[in-house]
Amino acid sequence: MQITKSFDVDQPVDKVWEFFDDVPLVAACVPGANLTNKVGDDHYQGDVIISAGPVKLEFAGELKIVERDNAKKTLVLDGEGADKKGRGNATTVLNVGLQPMGGSSTRVNIAMDLQISGAAAQYGRGLVQDVTGVLIDQTSGSMKVRMQALAEGRDPMAVGGPKAASGIAIGFTAFTRAVKRVFGRFFLPYQPAPGR
Repeated sequence: MQITKSFDVDQPVDKVWEFFDDVPLVAACVPGANLTNKVGDDHYQGDVIISAGPVKLEFAGELKIVERDNAKKTLVLDGEGADKKGRGNATTVLNVGLQPMGGSSTRVNIAMDLQISGAAAQYGRGLVQDVTGVLIDQTSGSMKVRMQALAEGRDPMAVGGPKAASGIAIGFTAFTRAVKRVFGRFFLPYQPAPGR
């Protein structure tokens, strides 16, 4: 399932687009992602660690830019990896689109689709959806902070949030979302039957 997020940056669209030209910097915004090797143009290898409470998955894989449109300011990153303990595979697609908002402001629209298969998928679609939601929130927050640091001449790799996905934060938020989803079914507002 694709989860979307938008945020505004007080920088012109061309300046924000330069940020997305640095793929390792963009990947560093995703909690737990670490690109360790460039194997070709727009092709990287690295690791991703996802923790959600007691669930900890470590993937080794690769990331590729599959689409880049400089005129439309859109970018598609495709990642895939295998769990280091052989429990399954994961694929993710990150879509980025920039929208000029007039003056020197830009809206960044991102969408993330995370799919987990194999034994790791036993944790359920609901948990994967909730974890994806938390990851995209943390990713967008990190992007915004790093863009600001870059505009101020600071090192964007030295800011932007956790280098590893926070198991406590993801686990707690995913659990909270799951509880709301379950209890929402039982505590819907009372609707009297017609004619009463």
